[in-house]
Amino acid sequence: MTSARNRLIYLAQTPLATRAFLRKVIKSDRTCTKIFHYSSKEIHQTYCLSQNKAEKLYRYLQQYQPNHDLLKRLAPFKVITIIDSDFPTILRYIPDPPVILYMLGRSDFIKQSPALAVVGTRNPSSLAKRNIYQLLKPLVDEGWILVSGMANGIDGYAHRLADYYQGKTIAVLAGGLHHPYPPEHLELFQKLSTKHLVLSEYAPHLRPERYHFPERNRLISGLSFATLVIEAKARSGSLITADQALEQGREVLAVPGNINTEQAKGTHHLIQNGAKLIQNTYDIIEEWEQSKQNWQQLVSEKQPFC
Repeated sequence: MTSARNRLIYLAQTPLATRAFLRKVIKSDRTCTKIFHYSSKEIHQTYCLSQNKAEKLYRYLQQYQPNHDLLKRLAPFKVITIIDSDFPTILRYIPDPPVILYMLGRSDFIKQSPALAVVGTRNPSSLAKRNIYQLLKPLVDEGWILVSGMANGIDGYAHRLADYYQGKTIAVLAGGLHHPYPPEHLELFQKLSTKHLVLSEYAPHLRPERYHFPERNRLISGLSFATLVIEAKARSGSLITADQALEQGREVLAVPGNINTEQAKGTHHLIQNGAKLIQNTYDIIEEWEQSKQNWQQLVSEKQPFC
């Protein structure tokens, strides 16, 4: 298994290997061996790549060695693949699951519960900041894990709240772990990567791209039994996260805001369309109590990737 996962990790470092491509490789050969012995023509025919991409991938694969320097450079990170038995079940069965996760910090957090995704605007009002404290501080005190994306605004407040009160938080990044984003959160990143957990599905050397952010959001919701939206505009990444939560069978919770502000239009839209209105911490706890049995059953399932 070690050799198989090393080959998969090596293969995943090239931008030629998308998640869909990697899953196709695993399904056809769980040991990830055959592709390393294919000719460029066989790669082209087997995986429907263009001849140009197949040739580039062939040359890349020919450089692989069991103790490749690239794999050694990943040593500072906890790396887990979808073919590993300890890959988190809660992510294994979401639509478009990640194939590899790179982590810094408390990797055990990824399997603890309850975990609540907290998302919202990058420009929160003073009311939203008060709501974050009032709603989430009691959960932090009870050992809940707050999951967010380390963005400015609501994300950063949620992470800092958990850290300040000796709680637990997970930050999911939209780029590789060598490129924490946004730059002004570098100090926060350093703190989270030692005392808490920071993770990404992107190879450490990859810089964040625009399309990474909505992809990242599905992991924020996927790691959590519910997604709590605290202020969001009518068109925002927070609403994308809420949609992904619903697609994954997770709960969506929304905090009402001032009807005269743009930041509240998205959350009010969610409430109008069936999201649970959150007025106090008990509303969140009640949702967890109703979801707990199904969630714990999902977390404990042990099924191989296929």
